[in-house]
Amino acid sequence: VRTWSPARAGRVNASHRACLVARFGFIYAQERLDAETLLRAFVCDMETVQRIIYIAAVESFRAAKMAFWKLKISVKETLALDHMGPESLEVAALDYIARHKDLYDVCQSVQEVICSMNTNPKIPYPPEVDFCLIRTLIRELCCLAFSMQTLIPPLDIALGVDGELFNRTMYYRSCDSDFTAPFVAYHVWPALMENGAVIVKGEVVTKK
Repeated sequence: VRTWSPARAGRVNASHRACLVARFGFIYAQERLDAETLLRAFVCDMETVQRIIYIAAVESFRAAKMAFWKLKISVKETLALDHMGPESLEVAALDYIARHKDLYDVCQSVQEVICSMNTNPKIPYPPEVDFCLIRTLIRELCCLAFSMQTLIPPLDIALGVDGELFNRTMYYRSCDSDFTAPFVAYHVWPALMENGAVIVKGEVVTKK
């Protein structure tokens, strides 16, 4: 029988967190570029391609967090029937979801993301490309975002706004940026956050 202790829970959480942060970095470094290559076969404008991928990332986190919230309510209601501790019901629910990731219907989240992107005003409409083309990237981001919600505290992405003041602690400038421009023209990749602190910088394009 597995015994629970705050020290053990902390070690598990830290190890899990490190893996998820590394996964976020890998998606940015490799799978994001793979998605760019797929889109460039149908969309000639690089800015549009990068906007599509950024919106896909934002929508994937939104859909996964909503699915997690709904699942956590259901799990807590079930566990509350015979929960005796020693950990809190909240922690028990997070631990249960982390160990039963198959409860997450990621296919439904992917479909929600694609539907949302089809009506997003920042993407040229009618769409120049079927967003199912980058389904693999969306699925990976949804799974990652869902797992990040099982951490204490959870990890999330920063939501950028076009035209915001460039923040060097939160973002890198893309190589095709105007490095003298103080404002963000558009976002390439979101920053990863924990309790309001930047864990991994995102990427933006700055222009005057």
